[in-house]
Amino acid sequence: MLTTTRPLPIALIAGALLVSATARAAETKLSSIAERGRYLAAAADCAACHTKPGGRPFAGGVALQTPFGTLVAPNITPDREAGIGAWTAEEFVSALRDGRGRGGIHLYPAMPYPAYTKMTREDALAIRAYLQTIPAAPDKIEPNHLSFPFDIRSTMIVWNAINFKAGQIAEDSSKSPEWNRGHYLVDALGHCGACHTPKTFMGADNNSAYLQGGQLQGWYAPDITADMRKGIGRWSIDELISYLKTGASTYALASGDMGDEVVHSSSHITDSDLKAIAVYLLSLTPPVQQKTQSLPVSDIRMSAGQAIYKDNCAACHTDAGTGVDRLFPRLAGSPAVQSGDPTTLVRTVLNGSQAVATSCAPTGPAMPSFAWRLNDAQTAAVITYIRNSWGNAADAVSAAQVSAVKKALGKP
Repeated sequence: MLTTTRPLPIALIAGALLVSATARAAETKLSSIAERGRYLAAAADCAACHTKPGGRPFAGGVALQTPFGTLVAPNITPDREAGIGAWTAEEFVSALRDGRGRGGIHLYPAMPYPAYTKMTREDALAIRAYLQTIPAAPDKIEPNHLSFPFDIRSTMIVWNAINFKAGQIAEDSSKSPEWNRGHYLVDALGHCGACHTPKTFMGADNNSAYLQGGQLQGWYAPDITADMRKGIGRWSIDELISYLKTGASTYALASGDMGDEVVHSSSHITDSDLKAIAVYLLSLTPPVQQKTQSLPVSDIRMSAGQAIYKDNCAACHTDAGTGVDRLFPRLAGSPAVQSGDPTTLVRTVLNGSQAVATSCAPTGPAMPSFAWRLNDAQTAAVITYIRNSWGNAADAVSAAQVSAVKKALGKP
């Protein structure tokens, strides 16, 4: 007996093809959202805190030193036990924008939700979509290493009531789309104020001095407003783009925490977004400040510092403090040199510095440590000379200030 195969109805075939096409479209859309999330996670600098050196990507473990004790960044991979794999979309968005983790627990602002609250919901969900695509890591992290009473998370109810205001950034219709994009990247995603805005005694941003520099983990993050002496007012847009892309410019080489930011974040951002950041930052006019006078050349600290500079620094930075572009930073007119807080400059002389290497600049220049060669008084003298030469003007540095930084670094 012969058997025949009954042909499938055309409607059934068409339906199957439609389901398949819809599934493919959904998969493509999810993939594109995750790719966008990868970019946004870089712009938000998630890896700097959630990926420890030599560790699994986003598996946590980076110790964050705060004035109130140590916090450790958690695992944010898709592991359902150790990470955030079991979190719902609403829980993830709440953590980023409201500072409330799974189960409603209060997060500490070392997780920069006071900035991320300005992020759009769509961007938050795109970051989540990306994090769901990375390999799950089983690393279990205990984030809270604070001592009593700061280890009590419910204290954040009071902190939030005083210091936290939820809500997205509103566009300024009087400004260009580029300016508004830069504002969003600086304040919502990049959370630049977490380092560059000074803090109140409660650890919140002191927005009356927005982006005018702040102490952070033994460094001083400089003023990044358009201040011509202490800030980036002398920088061009192209110089800022280059610095954020490669970690190198005429006035600075990125190292320390800023070096990590360049490696993990800004070197992965498009040139158009970097330009938007530069346009926004250079629009920030600082408040009028009292003019600072340079120390006279007859001051004994200046004459001592000049001799030390000639013997130890001039070979690279030149007698005129002009440096060598992208190799040895320019000291004349440098905002970092004239900063109101000399901590980073003192630390650089004591510890040396290694500029970051990126795909754009694979070999980072280095400066040796001078702690073995100069005592506290000599270090103070040469820094005072640098801060008050070639048109620079800044407060003198004392041997006691050098000693305090040395102690913080654990140097004898």
